[in-house]
Amino acid sequence: MNTIAIAGKEVPRLGLGTMRLTGPGTWGEPADPADAIALLRTAVDDLGVLHIDTADAYGPHTVEELIRHALHPYSERLLLATKVGMVRPTPNVWKPLGRPEYLRAAVEASLRRLGTERIDLCYLHRVDPAVPLADQVGELEDLRTEGKIGSIGLSKVTPEQIREAAALVTVDAVQNCLNAAEPDDPALAYCLANGTPYVPYRPLNAGLLPDPAAALRWLLDLDPLVAPIPGTANPAHLRALFAPAT
Repeated sequence: MNTIAIAGKEVPRLGLGTMRLTGPGTWGEPADPADAIALLRTAVDDLGVLHIDTADAYGPHTVEELIRHALHPYSERLLLATKVGMVRPTPNVWKPLGRPEYLRAAVEASLRRLGTERIDLCYLHRVDPAVPLADQVGELEDLRTEGKIGSIGLSKVTPEQIREAAALVTVDAVQNCLNAAEPDDPALAYCLANGTPYVPYRPLNAGLLPDPAAALRWLLDLDPLVAPIPGTANPAHLRALFAPAT
C-alpha cells in the first residue's frame, strides 16, 4: 500500500474511520467497549493502520475515550485526527455549532479525552451557517498557533468554502463523502488541483456496496491524494479491509 503525507505525517493511504464504535444512532458506548478497544489495537498493531479518524460527536465523546484507552501513549508515526463543531442533542441528530468559544472548548475537551497535548489534525466537522467561516477557521488557526492542534481540516464542504477558508489558513485535508454509489463531489477536483489530501468518508456507502475491496480500489485509483477511511466494528471485516494493504 503506498502512502500519503497528511498533516506532516507519512501514512498508508487507507485509514480507519471510527464512527461505528458507538451504540445505535452513533450514541453512547458500543455493546462491548473491550471489543472496540481490541479492534483499535488490532488495526494499529497487527494491520499497520497509522491514520485513525474520529470526532468528539461520536458518542458523543465515546470514541475519543476508547482511542485513549486502546492506543495511548501514541506512536509518533500515528496520525490521529478528530473533528469539532457538531453537537448531538439526541441519537441520530447532528447540529453544527461553530461559535469560536465553543470550538475552543471542544478542542480543549478533546485534548483531555485523548490524553494528548496536541491533536495532529483537527477538522471543522461542519460549517455553521450562523457564524462567519472566517471566525470558525480563525479560532482553529489560533489553536494551531498555540500548539494545541497541528493542522486544520474541513469536512463536508464545497469548493467555495474551501477556497474561502484557504485564503485565511492552511487547509491540510478535506473530508467529504465519496464512494462508487455517490461518486460526484466537486470538492475532489478542487483538492486534486490544489494538492490537498482528500479523505473520503463513507467509502463503502455505509456497507451497502457489495464488494468492499472493489469499492476501496475504485477510490484509491482516483488519485494518490485520495485517502479513504473505511469503518467497521467487526474484527473479521477489519482484517478483510486492511490485511491486503499490509
